[in-house]
Amino acid sequence: MRRTVSAAMDLDVTDASDLVLAVSVARLPGLAVDERLRVELDGGPLAVEELTEATGTRLHLVHAPTGTVTVRYDATVEGRAEPVPVEDLDRIAALRPSRYSESDQLLPTAQAEFAGLEGKALLDAVSSWVGAHLVYVPGSSKPTDGATETLLARQGVCRDYAHLVVALLRALDVPARLVAVYAPGLQPMDFHAVAEALVEGEWHVVDATALAPRASLLRIATGRDAADTAFLTTRR
Repeated sequence: MRRTVSAAMDLDVTDASDLVLAVSVARLPGLAVDERLRVELDGGPLAVEELTEATGTRLHLVHAPTGTVTVRYDATVEGRAEPVPVEDLDRIAALRPSRYSESDQLLPTAQAEFAGLEGKALLDAVSSWVGAHLVYVPGSSKPTDGATETLLARQGVCRDYAHLVVALLRALDVPARLVAVYAPGLQPMDFHAVAEALVEGEWHVVDATALAPRASLLRIATGRDAADTAFLTTRR
């Protein structure tokens, strides 16, 4: 399977800042990645330092003076990634409530809706329930909204769907986390977010929006929620 993906950003930097980019495809066993990342300031190249997290997430650190910064990423990827390994630390982190997936607050809802289910049946039920109870409305949620706000509003975008799936699963003692992906076949093409849960000894990805072909997804970043997987963060 061959997939071609790209990302483009134009940034106005008004104060000298460190930019942390998470736009590169995770290099996983089974994938052959041919890529190019270009970061420029007013037309001239900027130095880029690559940092790799234990989950395979590749961050690129750029020290940016003031001016216009352009980011261009292109990749052609062949193959299918091997199953993601299960690490004890990931299992622990994926059970804890987090900034955008407040599983402790959603425990009563999870228990009422999914009592008696476990394993793959539970994962499928949670994903289907979230897909049926939310309406996909671009621009309907704020960057600060978490799973609780999403459940009350009954609408959101891909990250809101994923946060709610993750929170409900964690509330039922199923390790779950968020994965930022490229999703060839998604219209319009954009960064996409899905949930990943540890079920029957393996990590399984589910997309409650059902908007993107599952087989085409390419992992970019893996974390507890959107706070760990943002495509751009800054620090001064």
